Amino acid sequence: MKKILFLTGTRADFGKLKKLMRFVEGRADMELHVAVTGMHMLKLYGATYLEVRREQFEHVYLFSNQYAGEPMSSVLGNTVSMLSRLVDEVQPDLIVVHGDRIEALAGATVGALTGILVCHIEGGELSGTVDDLIRHSVTKLSHLHMVANEEARTRLIQMGEDAHHIYIIGSPDLDAMSAADLPSLCDAKARYNVGFDAYALAIFHPVTTERSHIQDYARWFFEALSRSGDRYIVIYPNNDLGSQEILDTLHGYRNCDRFRIFPSIRFEYFLTFLKHALYIVGNSSAGVREAPFYGVPAVNVGTRQHRRSRIGAIVSTDYRIEAILEGIDKVKHLKRCAPSAWFGDGDSVRKFKQAITTDSFWRTPVQKSFVDFAKPLAAPAYHANLMHQTMLQDSA
Repeated sequence: MKKILFLTGTRADFGKLKKLMRFVEGRADMELHVAVTGMHMLKLYGATYLEVRREQFEHVYLFSNQYAGEPMSSVLGNTVSMLSRLVDEVQPDLIVVHGDRIEALAGATVGALTGILVCHIEGGELSGTVDDLIRHSVTKLSHLHMVANEEARTRLIQMGEDAHHIYIIGSPDLDAMSAADLPSLCDAKARYNVGFDAYALAIFHPVTTERSHIQDYARWFFEALSRSGDRYIVIYPNNDLGSQEILDTLHGYRNCDRFRIFPSIRFEYFLTFLKHALYIVGNSSAGVREAPFYGVPAVNVGTRQHRRSRIGAIVSTDYRIEAILEGIDKVKHLKRCAPSAWFGDGDSVRKFKQAITTDSFWRTPVQKSFVDFAKPLAAPAYHANLMHQTMLQDSA
């Protein structure tokens, strides 16, 4: 019996991991454990721990790791401390973390320092902000990697990871996106009281390294949406530093009859809204990852996703009102592109099963080794010249 502990901290990562959790729960030789923390536990963001409870998994652990606005470094320490106690009690054989959030970094740290295998899902990608620092740190603390595509695999090898411990499974949320049992658009509109015939999705997250400007960026973003004349389903940002400034700005539109604003939307209903949207606008990864799978155009605003792969009908803009309006006008004249399989083909659960049921997977050593390139990289010219000068000084 293998005990597998999944860690989830947001509505987004739970949506991606849920089908993998169900697979583990259904195995006679595996025991699922789910640690729920982060945004899930904050009422302000919809108390989405309730979504995890609805799945009725047998072993679920809820713990609050933060108060609203608590510094990210403090949240990291809290999560490491609380998760360490849980891991000591449960004694899992594997910890599964996802993506680039503080909770994933905490989970990988606990696993690495306690000699427990860590499996990181969706590493090896680029976005362009502090998320990259967290994601790559999680990679170096993890023993096993399940990535979306060959590009991500190559990047992990470049980072010194062992190719034998990297599995390409695609992005797990695509399994849910391609499922035949998603809610109908009629059901989704009824559940969330959305009366728009046509609409776009809008999600605007903070960029922590741009916090001094985030209030202006948020004001420009929502002003552009207001001027566009379109109708929007708007979803709260994540809880990174700067989110309060966005929420304060969004509060001013609470009575706007062209905005329907939600702290959170259940994952399957969100997918239905995305699938039928005119376009998605903002800086969520959904615009550059999930939207192309449905062929939905996207306006990608600012720097948060500026290093993501450009696939599908994506128009990138800066934060200015005029630029965002131009981007919206462009995507409204684009035809829906063919669905993209860059991040997978909706078959992640089967590929996850292929990996996790092999003996070699469980024989992965907990003592990691950095894998060098076959030939050392040449030293930069300035470095070589500096070494040469130092040698001349020493000989003199």
